[in-house]
Amino acid sequence: MKYVGIQTQKHRNNIRSTLMLCLFPCIILALAWTFFLVSSTWLAGEAYAPEDGGTTSVARATEAFIHTAPWILGICLIWFLTAYCANTSIINAATGSRPLERRENKRVYNMVENLCIASHTDMPKINIIEDHSLNAFASGINKRNFTVTLSRGIIDRLNDAELEAVIAHELTHIRNNDVKALIVSIVFVGIFSFLTQILLRTLLSGRLRTRNDSKNSGGIIVVILLILLLAAVGYFITLLMRFAISRNREYMADAGSAEMTKNPLALASALRKISADSCIEAVTQNDVAQLFIDNPMKKSFINSLFATHPPIGKRIHLLEQF
Repeated sequence: MKYVGIQTQKHRNNIRSTLMLCLFPCIILALAWTFFLVSSTWLAGEAYAPEDGGTTSVARATEAFIHTAPWILGICLIWFLTAYCANTSIINAATGSRPLERRENKRVYNMVENLCIASHTDMPKINIIEDHSLNAFASGINKRNFTVTLSRGIIDRLNDAELEAVIAHELTHIRNNDVKALIVSIVFVGIFSFLTQILLRTLLSGRLRTRNDSKNSGGIIVVILLILLLAAVGYFITLLMRFAISRNREYMADAGSAEMTKNPLALASALRKISADSCIEAVTQNDVAQLFIDNPMKKSFINSLFATHPPIGKRIHLLEQF
């Protein structure tokens, strides 16, 4: 595997975050214009009109898009700012995590503090998920809310060396800015999903009911098919973006853990235990699941087909080669 340093990884994640910030609004606007074009063409029954140069539908779509674009961008901006500022609360709610107090577990706090001192990393917050399965993740966008979250099972069932290796893995995600890139990705996937639902509800609420029954029936079918197509295209694009930032980051975090603890076999041993029991019942969203050291959702063909993590067996094999 080609060597990539921490600074290079940070630089790449910063570029990816910036690209996503620019790319997702562009995708949403492009899909919105396409939607207006196709819907105005089919619902008006004017696929092509030679007498006016065939521009009626394009002009209608462009006019509707111009009036709607500021609202779309406004919704995107409000959603992004809300999710960006409240990402910690959103993730805590989606994972069922809560703050772990020092008096509850000094062992964990001592490990995190020692690793932070050794690696010159700022001390993150520590959260816990009350689940006896084994898993962990890092989250946050700045020093104020960087957080390492551990399940009750991973704290109780790993020995000191293994738990230290897992914590070092998560601290490396924070050092490499992986968590920032992932949170931006999660926010924009949520925006796309939200806008798709709003579009569907708006079009099916009242405007289509004003047409006669035959046109209304055909129009609804066309709109539903169009929305499904646009949703599929948008989801496929978000999958590509997710793949671009997910797989290599796990290898880098594994390597960072090995470098920080000087004990790659401890992480390999921890990953074996985690892979045997990593399902967290509270986690039901694929976007949040990609934060974890191993997918916390029940294993299925679909989850394995669109896995955002490299095979855990391959990660263990590489760690054993250190």
